[in-house]
Amino acid sequence: MQVFVQLALDFLGGPAPEPVRHAPPPVAPAEDAPPALPMTQVFQPAAWHHPRANRMLRLGACDVAYEFKRGKRRTIGLSVSTDGLSVSAPRWTPVGEVEALLHDKSAWVLEKLQSARQRAGEMAQARIRWADGVEFDYLGERLRLALDPTHAFTQVGALFEPAAAPGGVATLRLGLAHSAQEAQIRDAAQAWLMKQAKALFTERLDHFAPQLGVRYSRLRLSSAGTRWGSASADGSIRLNWRLIHLKMDMIDYVVVHELSHLHHMDHSPQFWDVVASVLPDHAQRRRALREAAVPLDE
Repeated sequence: MQVFVQLALDFLGGPAPEPVRHAPPPVAPAEDAPPALPMTQVFQPAAWHHPRANRMLRLGACDVAYEFKRGKRRTIGLSVSTDGLSVSAPRWTPVGEVEALLHDKSAWVLEKLQSARQRAGEMAQARIRWADGVEFDYLGERLRLALDPTHAFTQVGALFEPAAAPGGVATLRLGLAHSAQEAQIRDAAQAWLMKQAKALFTERLDHFAPQLGVRYSRLRLSSAGTRWGSASADGSIRLNWRLIHLKMDMIDYVVVHELSHLHHMDHSPQFWDVVASVLPDHAQRRRALREAAVPLDE
């Protein structure tokens, strides 16, 4: 039967998953080199447990507890996220056929699970502890937060001060008391970030839509934990406000990606031709997006 494999790591891997690549042929070791050990002997066996797991399977030396769902679909789908492995299958597909596919794709599954765990750790380190003096990324540059309840800008809530010199750190002043709680600081800072995101995304959509020959109907901000953006056939665009942490070349990539879906609601070669018509370097931008560590739990 036809099999569809998808890496659903939009936050970890960007809006467009890379195809599964086959490993190059092995290189014969030198005569005096010790024999190569299997990966399962190099690393200790691991256990992967999806929080909604309802099936367990041993892949190599690893016990993988995965979420198994059936639905109205024609193919088997494999999805790896920070939660773990999810498998979707048609209602009529035997479980044995699903498990045979998992064994066949075990190297790919284990590699993506390991990557997901590593990236989850990176994002945990990127988490912002909202307090006076904390620094975080804004449009790819560092921004320092300062609590300042004494200035007149308290009526508008925040004041952005650009860096005084090249390579310096800009400041976002919030009209909050120094005794403000973390949640209050977070809410005020995110309200400002979302406002900047809405204005910037609108400007970039308006910039690229004519170049792509499309018209979008509306923009909505998203707070999704696993997706940078989405497009609907009615012309509506959703963009994750956390993109505001990233550099403009990555923001523009996501904007162009979603606008291009108004031509093709898929990731066919024709879709990528549309993307490339305005962003010839979209592959490099996509790779940079995959490597970006954006705090999710703020």
